[in-house]
Amino acid sequence: MPKDTEKGGTREKGSMTVEEAGRMGGEKVKAERGEGFYSEIGHKGGQRVKELIEEGKEAEEKSKK
Repeated sequence: MPKDTEKGGTREKGSMTVEEAGRMGGEKVKAERGEGFYSEIGHKGGQRVKELIEEGKEAEEKSKK
């Protein structure tokens, strides 16, 4: 099967790169759920990270005592 060279690598002709697959998936989700979906899940993720940082700080303080 012929191969294409893209960004220094090789891939089977007609196959899709991970980048292309991710872009297509993101566009599909955007079409189905809207742009606000990304804001919502980003906010939820940020809040969870904040909680985990606080839990880590509390655990560190307990271990120092």
